Amino acid sequence: MTETVDEITANKDNLMLSLARLMAGDFSNQKQAFSDPKNYANIRVFFRPLPWDFFCGLGFYSEQAYDYDLWSPYRQGVHRLVDRGVDIYIENYGLEDRQLYAGAGWNQEILKTIERDRLTRRYNCSMVFKKDGNVFRGKVEGDKCLIKRNGCETYLVNEVELTETTFISLDRGMDVNTHEHIWGSAAGPLKFEKRESFASELPQVIASSSDKAGY
Repeated sequence: MTETVDEITANKDNLMLSLARLMAGDFSNQKQAFSDPKNYANIRVFFRPLPWDFFCGLGFYSEQAYDYDLWSPYRQGVHRLVDRGVDIYIENYGLEDRQLYAGAGWNQEILKTIERDRLTRRYNCSMVFKKDGNVFRGKVEGDKCLIKRNGCETYLVNEVELTETTFISLDRGMDVNTHEHIWGSAAGPLKFEKRESFASELPQVIASSSDKAGY
């Protein structure tokens, strides 16, 4: 069974679409960077909805770049949303030859060139989101999302908070043996504000709760 986005919007219990609407957008931490340039660079984050057929479900392409050089994102990814009833599970994927898709966060012609066979699943690096009032809070699953930095094996600790107009994110890399903080902001989380919403680009057909995908 399928429903239109408008029909599901009326169902306040549909966590997945509620989260997707908050995610879809162009975010900037300009205010934070200008008020504290010593500790924060001016960064843009894009979460652009993918067509329904890409995953046969809700998905996003994302990229993160310095505001002065949007053509050179330092982080890119693809994300598949899975409704588990009590929470939303977001699978994360890396992109082969990711430089080919630079700019896809703000250029839909580039976005259309992304193919599913160019993805590699980042196992143990999925995010789990739960709703808390009008806020969605998410964190990476477990402590097995491994990232090597400067010759040191670390695991990612990631905490995210999303509202209608804001996106707050704190990434930290912890030593797998000592649990010492190795990389990531020591000054606190990045605080983004939504410059533009891409919610209108979400697929117009979405699986109903009785057809939830497995994970």
